[in-house]
Amino acid sequence: MNWMQATHLFRPRLLDSLHGYNRERLTQDVGAGLTVGVVALPLAMAFAIASGLKPEAGLFTAIIAGFLISALGGSRVQIGGPAGAFIVIVYGIVERYGLANLILATAMSGVLLFLMGLFRLGTLIRFIPVAVVIGFTNGIAVLIMLSQIKDLLGLKVATMPADFFGILNTLWLNLHTANLAALLLALASLSLVVGWLRMSRRLMDTRYGWVSMVPGSIVALVFATLVTWLLSLPVETIGSKFGGIPSSLPGFAWPEFSWDSARFLLMPTLTLTLLGAIESLLCARIADGMIGDRHNPNQELMAQGVANFVTPFFGGMPATGTIARTVTNIKSGGTTPISGMVHALTLLAVVLVAAPLAGHIPLAALAAILMFVAWNMGEWREFMHLRQYRMPYRITLLAVFFLTVVFDLTVAVEVGLIAACLTFIYRISSLTRCEGVTRIEQPGLAGFEHRVQAWRLYGALFFGAVKLVEAIEDKISTPTLVLDLKNVIYIDSSGADALMNLIETCRKKQVQLIVCGLTHQPLDMAQRSGLLEHVKEHLQPDLNSSLALAVSLSADPAR
Repeated sequence: MNWMQATHLFRPRLLDSLHGYNRERLTQDVGAGLTVGVVALPLAMAFAIASGLKPEAGLFTAIIAGFLISALGGSRVQIGGPAGAFIVIVYGIVERYGLANLILATAMSGVLLFLMGLFRLGTLIRFIPVAVVIGFTNGIAVLIMLSQIKDLLGLKVATMPADFFGILNTLWLNLHTANLAALLLALASLSLVVGWLRMSRRLMDTRYGWVSMVPGSIVALVFATLVTWLLSLPVETIGSKFGGIPSSLPGFAWPEFSWDSARFLLMPTLTLTLLGAIESLLCARIADGMIGDRHNPNQELMAQGVANFVTPFFGGMPATGTIARTVTNIKSGGTTPISGMVHALTLLAVVLVAAPLAGHIPLAALAAILMFVAWNMGEWREFMHLRQYRMPYRITLLAVFFLTVVFDLTVAVEVGLIAACLTFIYRISSLTRCEGVTRIEQPGLAGFEHRVQAWRLYGALFFGAVKLVEAIEDKISTPTLVLDLKNVIYIDSSGADALMNLIETCRKKQVQLIVCGLTHQPLDMAQRSGLLEHVKEHLQPDLNSSLALAVSLSADPAR
């Protein structure tokens, strides 16, 4: 591979975005980056804490991964960092395998993401059914809200289990330790976030429109922190729980991990990879629709891969594209990846300068913010619209949702994909059909029905539809058989094998087989499978010529 080919395979969108770059666009990007950095600050810490990690893990991820994803990605405006979708998976990995193996699983997922992009598999993510995506997205949202009840109520629980029933049982057993001050603070913070959002929408087109640029999560966080500090409320804070946030970035650290545990990380790694790819590419597609652009999915996956491979060795957690921060970036005027890089540098400045202040942030306020994020993350209206869809769609969506909440996201995605594949196979096989040709539509058959039998096949002749060929095989009752494949769009190896069996049956019964209409992929499969060699003697271009030949053979059996 020469330098030009390598540049074509790995070309960050940043390089193309710098053409015609000027001071005006730089001002827009810097302003957008500062705004997104402020929005990302509470979310990054909240996602890390909910995942069973220290708050700085989320900040380090937003800084390092956020910078790398913007600098190397395939989208002009996508913002990368820790995401709510990873909370359930990360928490489960930490609980079952430990922090060291989370680092390994994240790095392994980074390698897989990079390879997916390198081998141009970015477009394959679009083949994941919508029912599966909605099912696990809503399931994750429920689990996030459930995981925040502990801090929302101020329960005194040392560690929370990772499974659904374990969480419910632990919450119930410790409900008597609820902290009224924490609950009131959380409800006030949640009300402030919702109220600020509604007020911002009303003021957007007025002279006070600048208010809409201030995120409600920051307002709630500042309010809750000041109230906690001024009133000395007896609630748990980042300082009391984690000892504060370090005011510097961590150095490279190679973790101690056990290969005995690491070999069980294959499924969690695949889940992180799949979810990271889905989240980032869905987010990029949403961004494309807002700015009228088109991202490079393969370059985006490679950037996600680099970020997820590098970040965990510097104290970070899994990262992906984030919809809320990306939309904020676009609405704030971001036009190039520079804004995403500024967002990361903004968070770095906060860590270096204002880290001591973070120790006073109450966990109840972060829980309230996450509750709001989780609610907006779910697509709840889809449940009300289920009646509009067919039963397989409903079953797939509800099964993935139920399995995500009650069992495991990995199992849910596996079952969902299998269900979707089976549904697709059933649908395509039901669309594939076979029709007999009658003398009404083909007058030339008149008087020869007892000697010529003709069938048309429609759709895809694959392993799920070979029964149609077998049915024709069972109904052979004339010396001549015509098979029209003009309307067959696809034949797989099973379909080719079924046709070979039909040819063999015709040979044994001394029936003349005439095939017509082989074009495109079916013709290519016929050549590669050797089928063409067996039918070329009586291969015809269309049905009319096939029937003419069949009538001729019937009239003169010696031929």
